[in-house]
Amino acid sequence: MIKFVIPKLEDMWFREKLLGDAETMAYNKKWGGTIDFPKSKWEDWYTHWVTNPENKRFYRYILNEDDAFVGEIAYHFDESRQIYLTNVIVMAKYRGKGYGSAGLKLLCDHAKQNGIPCLYDDIAIDNPAITLFLKQGFLEEYRTDDYIMLKKVL
Repeated sequence: MIKFVIPKLEDMWFREKLLGDAETMAYNKKWGGTIDFPKSKWEDWYTHWVTNPENKRFYRYILNEDDAFVGEIAYHFDESRQIYLTNVIVMAKYRGKGYGSAGLKLLCDHAKQNGIPCLYDDIAIDNPAITLFLKQGFLEEYRTDDYIMLKKVL
């Protein structure tokens, strides 16, 4: 059974590993690939995203049946565009097992419970996750040469 947990500060090692894994972050190649998330950044990031989310941020880890971390789900309010953007990342070795779908469903349910009317994601044109979002009821809002903006009314 898949579980979703609020990670502890000391669990940020998994986020560091997730963002630093080249295969997992291959979808982000156009924007730089892997993302540096050293221990020196953990506390500030954790305070902003987990300790004080202000109903503008939601963040959870996805755990598999063996209680191993397999990915993360999140949404946040993008001030510049005035929309809530999603984030679903599953470690490459765990993809294709339903973790992303379950995570995205939880994300949508949580956002709806918090009165958020719509969720969006701008996904790179070549990212296979587009299919995952479309299967979860997201629709194409528009596209550019670089990404597709998807939207789901909750």
